[in-house]
Amino acid sequence: MPSRPLHRRQLLRSGALATLGTLFAAPFVSSGVLSTKTLDVDALLFDPEVPVGGNPKGDVTIVTFFDYNCGYCRKAAPALAKLVADDGHVRLVYKDWPILSESSVVAAQYALAAKYQGRYERAHETLMTASLRGDTDRLPALLEKAGIDRKRLSADLKAHGQAIGALLKRNNEQAEALQLPGTPVYLVGPYKVAAALDYEGFASVVNDARTRAKTK
Repeated sequence: MPSRPLHRRQLLRSGALATLGTLFAAPFVSSGVLSTKTLDVDALLFDPEVPVGGNPKGDVTIVTFFDYNCGYCRKAAPALAKLVADDGHVRLVYKDWPILSESSVVAAQYALAAKYQGRYERAHETLMTASLRGDTDRLPALLEKAGIDRKRLSADLKAHGQAIGALLKRNNEQAEALQLPGTPVYLVGPYKVAAALDYEGFASVVNDARTRAKTK
């Protein structure tokens, strides 16, 4: 992984940019049950339980696989958020993929529980800027300070714990089916970007995705 976000030229030189054509050529399954050899593209892009930001009718979809303890994810997150806001036509799909530590799993569970009160993106932004350091006991207070109802968060985490766990399992299965090397990874239209990007990098890959769509 790079030590800092990449510009477009650096991205091409690093070989971190690839098309998804060969990956999506694997057999599709309609049941949503994935393995390392199969991938349901509809489940990847349109899982109704997965939080979605940006423009839900955008002409380019970015799927972001991330871990709240991933330093590279943290570096790239502000640039991605700014690009989505500035562009106005990007649909952003959040794939919580907590693979680095137990605190990553707990943070993802809290973020996804916040979805049930319509505050997922606020929780996501808060956790992306917080220093977890394995300490998860303070997360409810941290999220409450960010404007999330703490009592409801706890209740939703308990009530929807099974659904949240199932979602995290699906995200992991999809990551394995795509043979992702770790976090962060961004699927931008037909491209897989296994690197942290800066604003220019995200904008360039989005532009490439639009250009590619027009030439088909």
